[in-house]
Amino acid sequence: MDETATITSLRYQLSAAQSNFTVQAFADGLLSNFGHNPVVGIRNFVGEAQFAPDTFADASLRLKISASSLVVLDNFKEKDRMEIERAMHADVLETERFPQIIFESTNIVITRIMEGRYKAKIIGDLTLHGTTRKGLWILARVNLDSDALRAQGDFVLNQKDYGIKLVSVAAGGLKLKDEIKFEFDLVGHKE
Repeated sequence: MDETATITSLRYQLSAAQSNFTVQAFADGLLSNFGHNPVVGIRNFVGEAQFAPDTFADASLRLKISASSLVVLDNFKEKDRMEIERAMHADVLETERFPQIIFESTNIVITRIMEGRYKAKIIGDLTLHGTTRKGLWILARVNLDSDALRAQGDFVLNQKDYGIKLVSVAAGGLKLKDEIKFEFDLVGHKE
């Protein structure tokens, strides 16, 4: 086989510093009447997207999140924010036992909308709280230029599917529902 005929994949390293990645929990209980649906920022992650130029063949995405990097973004009272973060790390995510959250794509279908703009259907396996669930679907809008990739979208999942117990905080005034929503605006740079 002629080595010059081999197509090299384009690789993009995701930048946590330039990206915005959040999780929103939905409140139940007394504080739910006040619109307290906590938003949590995912601060520390590494990831890579790769694909063949022009054809997008063999597209893949891998993302590894440090579970301890999640922080509450809302303007709760400091005492309540600290209690929510403590409960999130100790009781919900159990970050000492399960320090990483990992997503690995198994199939990506990319459709061109116009030059440099695409829709992506990403299917993959998510490992969260020590449990791996296969077949998570994520829809994203992707913009590509000569050196950068930007992917935006959202997806939902149920905490119980990952063996996460639902807890209450703020003296029981804030209880969280099972469903949580992830939103992402990920930026990557070509290697």
